[in-house]
Amino acid sequence: MKITGYRSLLTTHEWGRLTGDANGVMPGPQTDVHVLILETDSGLEGVGVGAHGDIDRVFDAVEGEDPRAVTALYDRMLNRVFKTGHAGAVFGAIGAIDMALWDLKAKAADEPLWRTLGALDRYVPGYASGLDIALDDEALVEVYERYAERGFSAAKLKGGHDATHDLRRLLAVRDVLGRNSARPALMLDANESWNRSQAVRYVSELENSIDLAWIEEPLRRWDAAGHASLRQHVRTAVATGENLTGLEQYRPLFDADAVDIVQVGNVWGISHFLRVAAVAHSRDLPVSPVSYHANPLAHAAAAIPNHLSFEIQHLHSPVGLDIDQEFTDGGIVLGDAPGLGIRVDEERIREVQAAPSLALVSGPHVRSERAGLRLVPDAGRPASVGATATPA
Repeated sequence: MKITGYRSLLTTHEWGRLTGDANGVMPGPQTDVHVLILETDSGLEGVGVGAHGDIDRVFDAVEGEDPRAVTALYDRMLNRVFKTGHAGAVFGAIGAIDMALWDLKAKAADEPLWRTLGALDRYVPGYASGLDIALDDEALVEVYERYAERGFSAAKLKGGHDATHDLRRLLAVRDVLGRNSARPALMLDANESWNRSQAVRYVSELENSIDLAWIEEPLRRWDAAGHASLRQHVRTAVATGENLTGLEQYRPLFDADAVDIVQVGNVWGISHFLRVAAVAHSRDLPVSPVSYHANPLAHAAAAIPNHLSFEIQHLHSPVGLDIDQEFTDGGIVLGDAPGLGIRVDEERIREVQAAPSLALVSGPHVRSERAGLRLVPDAGRPASVGATATPA
C-alpha cells in the first residue's frame, strides 16, 4: 500500500449559538472544520482533521510511502522542515497527515484505532467545555444541562475578564452538575489573557469562594518561569500546553516544574500526543487533550496510563461527518468502526463549501492588543476616541 495523493475539504460545525473565549467571540454560530483525506493505491483512504494549509511543504515526505510506517513518516515530515522550523501552520499540516496515517494503519488492520494503539477499554472519561464566554447566565445553564443529561460531573468555563462574573457562572454550573456528583470538578480557562500578578490575584480571589480543579493557560504559553511562580502562590492546579507545537517546547515547562496538568491539542496529531504523554508520565504528570472536532485523540487517550480527562466541546458532529462515538456517562465511548471511525460525506460537504469562511474574520483566535495590560479588567478605550472596548 502506497500513498498517492490527498484531498482537502472544508466543512462547518453548526453550534446554534456564539462561541468564544477571553480574546474574543466568533462572528457567527459556525466554525470552519478542515478535513484531509489521504489517498492510496489500494483504495483505502485515511482521514485527518485540522487546518493543513502548509501541507505541500511536507507531503513529499510521505508520498509514495507505505502509510503503516507512521512513526518513521512522522519524523521524516519533521526533518523536511528542520531548517525553517515546524511550529505553527506547518505543524498543523503534519498533525493532519499524522492522523490520516494512523487512520489508514488501523483500517488496514480492520480495527478501531484505540485497539491498534493497545487500549483495553473504549471508554474515555471527559469534561464538558461549552466555549461559553458569549452566553448569558440562562443560556450557560441550558448548555450545561445538556452535558449533565449525559452524565458529566466536570466542566471548564471560559473567563478571565471579571472574577465576580466568573464566580457566579462557576457556581451556577456547579449546581447543574451537582445531580451527578456531590463535588463536581470545575475549571477556568483564561486563554493566555493575564500577566503573572494578575493571574495570582484573580485565582486567589476565586479560591476564597470555590475549589478550582485547575486554571488553564493563565499566562503566555512559553512563560515557564511565570507558570512555576503561579504554582507557588495558588492551590489550584496549573494546566497548559495545548498550543505548544513539538515535544521540545514542553521542555522548559517540565524543567521549571511549571505545570500540573499537561495539555495537548488534538490538531497536532496522534504521534505528538503519544510522545508528550510518555514524557509527562516519566514525571508522574497527567495529560488532558484539548478538544477538536471528531475528538481524534480520544483513541490515543484510551491507550495511555496517565490520561486524566478529555475536553468535550460538542455533542454533535460537523456537517458531513459521521463519527463512531457516543457521549455518555461523562465521557466518550468509542465505537468499532475501523480507524478513527470518521465517515466523510463529501457530497454534503461540497454543498457547504461554497459558503464564505468566518474563521479568519475575528473571534477567539485573535489576541487582544491590550491583553494583560489593563488595571481595570473590563475597561476599554473610551467611545470618545472612536474605539470600542475589547476583552482584556
